[in-house]
Amino acid sequence: MSHSDSVSKADYEVLAEFRYTLRRFLHFSEAAAAKLGLSAQQHQALLAIKGFPGREQVTVGELAERLQIRHHSAVGLADRLEVQKLIERTPGTSDRRKVYLSLTPQGLSLLESLSALHHEELQRLIPQLRSLITRIDHRSTEETRTRV
Repeated sequence: MSHSDSVSKADYEVLAEFRYTLRRFLHFSEAAAAKLGLSAQQHQALLAIKGFPGREQVTVGELAERLQIRHHSAVGLADRLEVQKLIERTPGTSDRRKVYLSLTPQGLSLLESLSALHHEELQRLIPQLRSLITRIDHRSTEETRTRV
């Protein structure tokens, strides 16, 4: 049996609905950021900095990795955020070649506003996402059972 034979119309429908729901959330996120004068990527950068595991600052390389962009693109993004006074650069203490990016109070205030809006939108979408994930998981469970 080929791979395409194992995917049913119902599978395509749930995957399409899941993708559509994610896209609606991303569209909401882009619009919310734009209302506050930020691009979606700038918002993602602020969130990546504040949400970095274990600390409140990141290197440009870490930001690039989190956003899945090239290092030089992360440098340009950091430059623009610094001009807007949303982040600041701090040289590393042990290695002066490393530069850390952290949020300014203004950057944190913008991120807090956006995060509150995103939390509300996610609360609205959670029942639908839960249902879709359950349907996807159910399909995976059935596939595993039929192989055994």
